[in-house]
Amino acid sequence: MTVLIAGCGDLGTEVGLRLAARGERVVGWRRSPERLPAGIEGVRADLTQPLPPVPADTDVVVIATAAGGRTQEAYRSAYVDATGNVLDALERDGVTPRRVLFVSSTAVYGDFGGGWVSEDSPAEGTAPTARLVKEAEDVLLARTDHGTVLRLSGIYGPGRTRLIDQVTGGSAVLPQEVQWTNRIHRDDAAAAIVHLVLDVEEPERIYLGSDELPVDLGEVLRFLAAELTLPEPPAGDGSGGPVRGGARRVDSRRLRASGFSFTYPTYREGYRAVLAGEGVRNP
Repeated sequence: MTVLIAGCGDLGTEVGLRLAARGERVVGWRRSPERLPAGIEGVRADLTQPLPPVPADTDVVVIATAAGGRTQEAYRSAYVDATGNVLDALERDGVTPRRVLFVSSTAVYGDFGGGWVSEDSPAEGTAPTARLVKEAEDVLLARTDHGTVLRLSGIYGPGRTRLIDQVTGGSAVLPQEVQWTNRIHRDDAAAAIVHLVLDVEEPERIYLGSDELPVDLGEVLRFLAAELTLPEPPAGDGSGGPVRGGARRVDSRRLRASGFSFTYPTYREGYRAVLAGEGVRNP
């Protein structure tokens, strides 16, 4: 079986390494294939341009793109156009995979005022970037009966240390009001993708990928300061605005009900692993 990963950044590469470790042939499309590690067959590709031939025996496709900026143009190109191009390439080459998984974002929900969201909640985020990610989801689900969307919350992990850097750098500020945040460790995000494309016989169309504990941002900052034996950050307005993408709590029970188990079920286990230097960010 061949797995094609369209977009081999940090997450896509981690997925590829895990698939290769399970004995699958992995082909990775990215602009700089020479940077891919052994185990992934790199092919030079720009997902917004005409694409190289799709291996005829491709059984699974993972679309794991990322925008180069936060403009509407960057998001349309990276998500809507790239997804359409990958599907066009499959049709061009007469390849019908058993599974096509699109890595999406919980940002599609927008602001729920701190309420819970599930796969059945309306994905009606008003931010232009959120609408474009949702448009890319719709492109996939409309064009194939074998499509699955995995909406990930904020990814952290090796090399993804924004909050840690804020605490160590002294710029962290405790918000004056509760700010619900949701996150998933990079390794759990990769493991969830592998699980959905290999281990779930008949997956649902949409899953949410987020750890088991939505948490107030202030609690996370206090935890990191304690783990680093640093003073608690001061309270103030610096982090007191709306959480980027809207306030919500993400319910990932559908993913867990499919048989998936988190290695890092809460921010505590995950950040302790990051602080201990476990894992590396893929180039």
